[in-house]
Amino acid sequence: MIYLDSAATTFQKPPAVEAAMVEALRTMSSPGRGGYPAALAAADAAFDCRSELAELYGLKNPEQVVFTLNATHALNIAIKTLVPPGGRAVISGYEHNAVTRPLAALGADVRIAEAPLFQPEAALESFAALVDGSVDAVICTHVSNVFGLIQPVEAVAALCRARGVPLIIDDSQAAGVLPLDLTELGAAFAAMPGHKGLYGPQGTGVLLCGEGITPHTLLEGGTGSLSIQQEMPEFLPDRLEAGTHNMPGIAGLLAGVRYVRRRGVEEICRRERQLAQMAAEELRGLPGVTVYARPDLHAQTGVLSFTAEGREVEALGQALGERDIAVRAGLHCAPLAHRSAGTLAGGTVRLSFSDFNTPEEVECLVSAVGEILS
Repeated sequence: MIYLDSAATTFQKPPAVEAAMVEALRTMSSPGRGGYPAALAAADAAFDCRSELAELYGLKNPEQVVFTLNATHALNIAIKTLVPPGGRAVISGYEHNAVTRPLAALGADVRIAEAPLFQPEAALESFAALVDGSVDAVICTHVSNVFGLIQPVEAVAALCRARGVPLIIDDSQAAGVLPLDLTELGAAFAAMPGHKGLYGPQGTGVLLCGEGITPHTLLEGGTGSLSIQQEMPEFLPDRLEAGTHNMPGIAGLLAGVRYVRRRGVEEICRRERQLAQMAAEELRGLPGVTVYARPDLHAQTGVLSFTAEGREVEALGQALGERDIAVRAGLHCAPLAHRSAGTLAGGTVRLSFSDFNTPEEVECLVSAVGEILS
């Protein structure tokens, strides 16, 4: 199978990820639940994973790293901490349903910083026009999951700092691909999955918490700490980690993060962008194909969308699947992004690369699309 759906989840993992998960099943129980070797091994693995992530994202204290089920879980915590029911939020025009649905559930007044594709300067101007003291939070995805569009999060963060408005960064598509320093940006939260660019398993996610932030809880329960107390602890990460930890998942995530740090975020991004640029150039040569990318992939990562005139994207995606080429077709849980790009009516076919894809696979993809269209 040629797997080109890494924006959903990376399917090919470093071998160390599987090995770490198997080892965890054999040797680890639950951290903070005892002083015996299996519990201590779990505590060490959890601490090591927090420490690696803290170093990768510029956090001073590993306790600012909270394990979640996925990025959606992390975003719900962040949003419901900062935006009260009926509150006001400013978001980009490329947000995922993991942002827009929690805001809808809160009945929030949502203002959208609209901008055309691949025009970060226009996006920043839109944010500047909307962010003021009446806004409870700004939420900005670092990279669009549909188009690979890189948003100007550094400039948006500076704007939020200047105007005293907290910022939540959805780093789902940027984690492991683009650098991010939460302390330098001064953001309140950043959310990310473990199973995409960090090469961990499904069922893992991370919420990075800025200094001095006391998040609201979504779950209450046992933490292994302050057991006599009936309120959740105030301190992190215990406040947000009720119940038993997913230690096989955390151990696998640790191995994935270590792979990313050894390879280097910049090198991974360079490789993915190179493959996406190759795909964009060759797909443009096919009759009736529209590729949503600038020629040099400016302001874009290794995520690429295209459409074919007169073809439904789901049918095209299915035809590729029948040829053992895995892509994603449709609205990608991000109708707002499609509305912003003008593709809401039909959606797109999305290609998303990982560090394990090859130029030969791109050639096979383009050949297959050509065969289907002819």
